[in-house]
Amino acid sequence: MRILWLKSDLLLPLDKGGRLRTWHLMRHLARRHEITYLSFAEGVADGMHEVARRVETVPRSDPAKGTLRFYADAAMHLVDPLPYAVGKYRSRQFAQKLNALLAETPYDLVVCDFLFPSVNLPRQLPCPAVIFTHNVEAEIWRRHAETRHGLARLLYRAQYTRMLRYEERVLRRFDGVLVVSDADRQTFARLYPAAIRQDAHVISTGVDTGFFSPAPSAAAGRGLVFTGSMDWLPNEDAVTYFCREILPRVRADEPTATLTIVGRAPTPAVRRLAADHGVTVTGRVDDVRPYMQDAAVYIVPLRIGGGTRLKIFEAMAMGKAVVSTTVGAEGLPVHNGEHLLIADEPHLFARATVRLFRDVDRRRALEAAARKLVVERYDWSAVAGELEEALVRYATSELSPAAAPAAATSPTGGRRWGLALPQGEE
Repeated sequence: MRILWLKSDLLLPLDKGGRLRTWHLMRHLARRHEITYLSFAEGVADGMHEVARRVETVPRSDPAKGTLRFYADAAMHLVDPLPYAVGKYRSRQFAQKLNALLAETPYDLVVCDFLFPSVNLPRQLPCPAVIFTHNVEAEIWRRHAETRHGLARLLYRAQYTRMLRYEERVLRRFDGVLVVSDADRQTFARLYPAAIRQDAHVISTGVDTGFFSPAPSAAAGRGLVFTGSMDWLPNEDAVTYFCREILPRVRADEPTATLTIVGRAPTPAVRRLAADHGVTVTGRVDDVRPYMQDAAVYIVPLRIGGGTRLKIFEAMAMGKAVVSTTVGAEGLPVHNGEHLLIADEPHLFARATVRLFRDVDRRRALEAAARKLVVERYDWSAVAGELEEALVRYATSELSPAAAPAAATSPTGGRRWGLALPQGEE
């Protein structure tokens, strides 16, 4: 099968959850299928040929968050009907490259990885297309708005409304929708009942259980760790919330408790946590495992987000005891009290963390159950098989009756998409 895979960035370095998920899935697919990968890129595509036979890139760079250029760029999009997170990827050059690839190769399937590349799709496609949604993007913006106040809440609310409108239009265009959890499928069906059919296919989150091997914590350990891309707003919110609302409560009972925040591109707000709250902010590291290994408890205090958390499965594969919010563990097949502890209020989150510091037997039981779950059911090789089956089905089957209003065959034989998206220059 010939697949044209579209994404907003290259997969290397593997320092983001979305990159990790796509990399492991594509690595298995590439053994049996011919993949062409098209994305924006700031540099060269070294290493990408492990997952794609052909790699094409279009130059693009984002201004650093918190800089004057970043705020100027965001201000320019205030009047754009597209949500900012999508509009910034609109590119004539990307669209032209995409059209050239479609014209020269008879692809069996187009995969739009995340929502963002969709803004550059043409009005007609010569083959079926699916969208791989790692999150419910509108839900992320709604939750952002709920945690903000004043003008910030109004701005986030406006972006939520635009994303809600755009996301529905896009989902209706595709022959198939891939989601990362049943929770996301249900949310899509609730938000966009006319766009999502019940056959939206769930591709479970996986983990490399060989790479992330068990590393039991020291019995007397009082270390906490959080990992993730620190320029992603939900992660920034999570660690600032934890440091302000939860960590002081933990230290009231356990004064020697430490926190290490591990991840690429920490924002100025995250970097300030080191001085303000006495925590360690590492920035990008080559290997997260040593930091996770040293921790007694892995924390996921997310209040905003969608999709599933690769970080939790990585911690579980290493046999780490996890304390998470409900949002942090959203969409994962885990049970509170069996595989991890879930707490949403600051005092309850702190209490659960302190309990695991002090009750080593309880901590060991969670560590063992967590590792057992991911090894038996969620290694990437098994998850990739589910994805391959779904892609082959979409590539070889006709559109279902439920999808007919969203697509039709053009007079020239190409697939015409009934809901055209705004097109324009970058």
